[in-house]
This record gives sequence, C-alpha cells and structure tokens, in this order.
Amino acid sequence: MRAGFRLIRWRMPVPTTLLPSGEPIPTFGLGTWMMGESDKKRGDEVAALKLGLDLGATLIDTAEMYGDGEAEEIVGDAIAGRRDGLF
Repeated sequence: MRAGFRLIRWRMPVPTTLLPSGEPIPTFGLGTWMMGESDKKRGDEVAALKLGLDLGATLIDTAEMYGDGEAEEIVGDAIAGRRDGLF
C-alpha cells in the first residue's frame, strides 16, 4: 500500500438478482475486459481484482476471449485460496 493511503474495509450489502435457477447473484461485479493483454500489467491486474474482493465484491465477469485467455489466468491468480463464495 502506498504511503499516505489507508484502506478502509467497509462492506455494504450488494443488491442481487435471481438466476432462473433461483440462485441470487450480485448485480455488481468486477470486469476483466482488456486484462491479460500486457505482461507488464499482470501484477497490477491481479492486485486490482484482489482489492475488489477484499472490499466485498463476489462476482467476476470474464471470457476466454479476453486477452486470448490470459484474463482467466489472472482471475485464477486473484482468487487462489478463496474460490468459495465467489461467482
């Protein structure tokens, strides 16, 4: 964390919507479009997703075509050890 900044952990309920199966999912999520396109940015992209999860996000949107599949690898790195409870 950079000097002069303090992370405040504040969790607010995230609105949800129901899937046809009846499972609730958050209406807010983290997107990964344009992630995985630069090796130089990989560490920052993983860190950004981890921060979003730390702040209470539980939904990550990705697709195998983002970064030619690298976005999914970044998601895998970001959620390692904390997959349960994420959608």
